[in-house]
Amino acid sequence: MSIVRKLLAAAAVTAALVATPAMAEPVKIALVVKSLGNGFFDAANKGAQEAAKEIGDVEVIYTGPTSATAEGQIEIINSLIAQQVDAIAISANDPDALVPALKKAMDRGITVISWDSGVAPEGREMHLNPSDTDLIGETIIKLAADYLPEGGDVAILSASSTATNQNAWIEAAKKVLPEKFPNINLVAVVYGDDDSVKSTNEAKGLIASYPDLKAIIAPTTVGVVAAAQVVTDQNLIGKINVTGLALPSEFKKFIDNGASQAVALWNPIDLGYSAVYLAHQLATDKAEAKPGAKLSIGRVGEVTLDDTNAAAMAAPFQFDKSNIEEFSKIY
Repeated sequence: MSIVRKLLAAAAVTAALVATPAMAEPVKIALVVKSLGNGFFDAANKGAQEAAKEIGDVEVIYTGPTSATAEGQIEIINSLIAQQVDAIAISANDPDALVPALKKAMDRGITVISWDSGVAPEGREMHLNPSDTDLIGETIIKLAADYLPEGGDVAILSASSTATNQNAWIEAAKKVLPEKFPNINLVAVVYGDDDSVKSTNEAKGLIASYPDLKAIIAPTTVGVVAAAQVVTDQNLIGKINVTGLALPSEFKKFIDNGASQAVALWNPIDLGYSAVYLAHQLATDKAEAKPGAKLSIGRVGEVTLDDTNAAAMAAPFQFDKSNIEEFSKIY
């Protein structure tokens, strides 16, 4: 090979090396939950990791405060901004308090979506509801009413008083009561802050305050377990039915012992999967969040954004003695 040809070959190799981009870093998506140590969110993380593996070149950072507070989440958001993550997918402890921190994240080029429990529209690009709000509200009342043919007093044990999703479901439940469940009397709404000890104490307080109480409805996986345990411990099985939204794996024993007749939930694995799938599409400009947009959520299906850039994943599914065994092995 001549000197000239050698020089030309060397130049070609050099040009190729210059043109070849460095190995791309994985897309970093932070899955921020209300609190760690919660079975519902652990299941959501399982789905998030499944989505990351399916998409490829995605790193999911699973994080959240130790207790369900807005302050704890704000601290985490600021840390994620410093880490320069590509996207934040958050289940909010407060719809408004998180907005300034999340707007700061978006100003730095970070994609922000909320899922499960929403953020005010100005603090995110889109929100993924686990299910339709009105349908959830009606479902949690129906779960109690189906086993109260003559009606009666019921109470709601919620999570925190600022939880977006909980408040929306409770309002939807109140709205449907006069028309569809006129014999059901909602006597109280109390808040256990998704804390087992506080939820237990609130359940005990309801039982002490309302001697004719027939059902406790807890639209939170922490609260429903706490209430069912109180009913079990106080030998009130058959007198007070506990129902609401529950993880089959955590709640099976209370269906088995009769403290509860039935509960419902969507698949939290699918919810975490969908949140990461959506965050990845928006962060990589494969989709845009705008009213009317149809966005893929992979194996789960497709969602259509409404005027507030929100969408619902799927209808809640009921668990009772006929199927709790099967689903308790899944999540």
